[in-house]
Amino acid sequence: MKFICLVSESKEKIVANLANFAYDPFNYAFMRQLNVLELFLDCITEPNERLVEFGIGGVCNSCVDPANASVIVQCGGIPLVIQCLSSPVRNTVTYALGALYYLCNPSSKKEILKPDVVRIIREYAAAGAVNTSFSNMANAFLDKHVDS
Repeated sequence: MKFICLVSESKEKIVANLANFAYDPFNYAFMRQLNVLELFLDCITEPNERLVEFGIGGVCNSCVDPANASVIVQCGGIPLVIQCLSSPVRNTVTYALGALYYLCNPSSKKEILKPDVVRIIREYAAAGAVNTSFSNMANAFLDKHVDS
């Protein structure tokens, strides 16, 4: 059991470090070349909430770049990001809102702006007293992609 815990902890550390590298535009091409974006998406499907958190964090950090966003969309990332909106982990939800903000464009709007997704984002926007970061991120998304 201790070995399994160490392996899981090592995976978490590696994905967390890769997610931090995803902030830097210098690393974008390397991340695509090494399939790190696909690794982030795989982490979102794991039962380990920390891997999900770090995976969606990596997606959020990297999808600012249009080429990275395109890879994420082509690899079926939008439904994975949307499912993170219902996570019990606050960071996971915040990263998902940020990722959707950058992933939403004319070619992906139909997949993202489904009524259920917009409803959830509106609920987060209205939750200002409970969680300001959710509310701010959700309002930014709505202002740019829904209410504009």
